[in-house]
Amino acid sequence: MNIFSGVMYNLKGLWLGIRTPRLLMLGLLRFVVVAFMTVAFAGLILAKHADIMALLWQQPESPWIAWIWHLTSWLLTLLLMGISTVAAYLLAQVLFAVLIMDWMSRITERVVTGTAPASPAVSIWKQMGFLIRQELPRNIIPVVLTLLLMALSWFTPLGPVLTLVGPMVAAVFLAWDNTDIVPARNHQPFGQRFKALAKTPLFHLGFGLPFLVPILNLLFLSFGPVGATLYHLDRESKAASPTD
Repeated sequence: MNIFSGVMYNLKGLWLGIRTPRLLMLGLLRFVVVAFMTVAFAGLILAKHADIMALLWQQPESPWIAWIWHLTSWLLTLLLMGISTVAAYLLAQVLFAVLIMDWMSRITERVVTGTAPASPAVSIWKQMGFLIRQELPRNIIPVVLTLLLMALSWFTPLGPVLTLVGPMVAAVFLAWDNTDIVPARNHQPFGQRFKALAKTPLFHLGFGLPFLVPILNLLFLSFGPVGATLYHLDRESKAASPTD
C-alpha cells in the first residue's frame, strides 16, 4: 500500500458515503456535532475574553501602555480560541463522533458484503465503552507529537523542516483515527494496532492528505470511516483468497 492507494481509498469512501443515504446522514451528523461544539467553545472564549484578561492584567491607565494591553488581550484570546477549538474537537470526538464513526463503519460493511459485521460477544454498552477508551490514546498521541514538533521548530534550527513534517504527522494520525475503527471494534490489543500503523505509514499518509485540504477537509473527515472500512474489507479479502 502506497500514498496513492491511501488517497484513492479516501476518495472511494467519500463517493460511497455520498451515494448511500444512511451514510450521508451520519456523515452530516458527525460534521454538525463537531462543528457545533467547536463553535460553542470558541464563542465562549470570545464572550469572556475581557473577563479573562482582567484576571491576568488590569487595563493600565497610561495610553502608552494601553495599546500593549489591547494587543496582548487579543493575542491571548486567539491562543485560548485555538486551545478551546482543539479541546472541543477532542471532546466531541470522544463523546459523540466515535460512536457515529462506528455506525458508519458497520453500515459500510453491511452495504459492501451484504451481512452484518461480526463483533465480540459483549453487550452494546461495553462495546461502546471500549471504543471510547480506545479513542483517548488515538487523540492524545498526535496532540503530544504535534506539541513536541512545535517546540522543536521554535527552539532548534529544524524549523523549516519541521514545518513540512508536522502536517504529514497530523495526516498520518488523522488517517489512523479512521483505519483503527475496525480493529478496535474487534478488540485487538492497542500495541498490535499501533504496530500495524507503523508498518503502513505511506498508506496512512496518503489517506490523511485530503484531511489537510482547507474547507474540503471537513467533508473528507466526515466520511473518513467509510474509506477506512473499505480498506479493511479489501485486506481481509486478499488475506483469505490464498486459502480459497
